[in-house]
Amino acid sequence: MAALGRLFDQEATFVSRFGHYVRGIEEIVALHVPIHETIYRDSTLQNELIDVDHVAAGVAVIHFWSRLMAGSAHPAGTHAVDTLILAVLTRQDDTWRIRALENVTLTNPRTGEAVLRY
Repeated sequence: MAALGRLFDQEATFVSRFGHYVRGIEEIVALHVPIHETIYRDSTLQNELIDVDHVAAGVAVIHFWSRLMAGSAHPAGTHAVDTLILAVLTRQDDTWRIRALENVTLTNPRTGEAVLRY
């Protein structure tokens, strides 16, 4: 989780795929620690960059697909969850950090059923 924290700006905001909003590295890490110590302890992520839009000097908006492969530690067993992530990055001292990130689970709006991107 320390490595996750280093990706973020000190004042960063994070919105989880369940709509949980937090601000600051400590809160972002604290949000992730319990699930990564338990239900996601044997999970993996695979990310695929969609686009990067440099909106100003030292500011970029990125979108990427993220596939969570939950392992056997998850109560539902092994399964995949796809999300679409939007992040705003800022450049500080030649290092890009995440200033804001929102993670959206892909679901069918009529049924709520999870949708996987192939």
